[in-house]
Amino acid sequence: MQHTEILRARLPDECKDVRLNLTAVLTGETTLTPAQRWGTAVAAAVASRNAELGRAISLDALAHVEAKVLEDARAAASLMAMNNVYYRFRHLVENPSYAAKRPGLRMNRLAQPATNKLDFELFSLAVSAINGCGACLVAHERTVLGGGLSEDNVHDAVRIAAVVHAAAVSLEMPEPVPGG
Repeated sequence: MQHTEILRARLPDECKDVRLNLTAVLTGETTLTPAQRWGTAVAAAVASRNAELGRAISLDALAHVEAKVLEDARAAASLMAMNNVYYRFRHLVENPSYAAKRPGLRMNRLAQPATNKLDFELFSLAVSAINGCGACLVAHERTVLGGGLSEDNVHDAVRIAAVVHAAAVSLEMPEPVPGG
């Protein structure tokens, strides 16, 4: 975790909890496989739009998983960037005519991931939590639970997403103002 550790050490003192939680979710006990843990972390970093954090977590992930896991994580973040906007719109507008319309959005990677569909769905669920799409959260949670993952797996993945997102926000904080 050497690359992530360098960034973690840069988090300001007011973000001490995020520093501690980042270590815990990336190295502590979990119900997830290494591919699920690190794929979720990479997808969450990409979704959080902090390139420096995404690169650090990706480099650290390669010590634990094959490159195809990172490819799927990035693909999940990219697809959910599109899907979360579209399906959140359909859900929030509450106009049934939109639900009847064909989305017309390509999502081939979702059906044919480089690794396995269940892990890709878990990465997509974590990104949907960051992006705040309730419709996508419900759909991906249903898929991963129906595919054999547990609520504990879902919980651990969302914890990773939450902490990685918090680390991204913390790294983007402006310097404190004098006297503030």
